[in-house]
Amino acid sequence: MQASLHRYATPFITGLFLVSLVSGIALFFHIGPGAFHGMHEWLSMVLILPFLLHLWKNWRSFSNYFSRTPMAVALAISLAAALYYFIPTSHPEGRRAGGPPQIAFASVILKNPPSQVASLLGKQTEDLVTGLQMDGFSAASSDLSMTEIASRSGKNEAELVQSLLRHSREP
Repeated sequence: MQASLHRYATPFITGLFLVSLVSGIALFFHIGPGAFHGMHEWLSMVLILPFLLHLWKNWRSFSNYFSRTPMAVALAISLAAALYYFIPTSHPEGRRAGGPPQIAFASVILKNPPSQVASLLGKQTEDLVTGLQMDGFSAASSDLSMTEIASRSGKNEAELVQSLLRHSREP
């Protein structure tokens, strides 16, 4: 059993890396089906097991790399590249830059009060506020922005959007 696991570790790393590569490129350029997101996340998680088996199989050779400069340089550059994405960058309004355009668009819409959002959903303001309250948004009122309603109700924007979508489909 152990020999068979070792025999398949490198081929699985190769196959799963290629899947991760293709799906990652598709995600980066916002092309292809929505399945790329789940595929990329889940199969990248699956990639961990063959990677660990590969390390186990080749531990002696791998550990030799740590006594050489290239490994230290590569790890330092990789860490710096990863940490770069944790540096806060903001717009004048204090919103974080970047992200998918549909999320940025939803954030702009959610800055408005229910009176303006209700018209986008084909609803009356009172009906939308009542629906939000029924969905647990206790702070829902016509004079607060949608994001403030979510925040004061102890909920996040994703939960708010789900509630709004439910109410947009109701007659």
